Amino acid sequence: MSTIYRSITSTFALLIVSVSMAATAQSAVPASGGLYGQNVPANATRKEIVVTPQTKWVNVTDGDTVRFVADGHSFTWHFSTYPNTTHLDLASIAPRDFQSSKVVVYVAQNPLYRD
Repeated sequence: MSTIYRSITSTFALLIVSVSMAATAQSAVPASGGLYGQNVPANATRKEIVVTPQTKWVNVTDGDTVRFVADGHSFTWHFSTYPNTTHLDLASIAPRDFQSSKVVVYVAQNPLYRD
């Protein structure tokens, strides 16, 4: 009987540890809900960047809310990145119909967030 009791106790303890680890991993994701921030309504923008076929890169600061415009399409993004994120591909956050191939977004650290 004690072997079954230990087995059940061990399984239950393992379950508790697994749930705790999953909750911790979930909390590591930024509060914005994504790796680089989140899509926000257009009226939340403070900065607009026009992307042309000649655009190779754009510069933003972590915490910026930017409206990206290209070829009659637009979307607005609030940047909320992990601390060591220095750049990303615009295509990774842009809607599918947005022309953003090979545009790199360089993300500067926000001075307000520094230690």
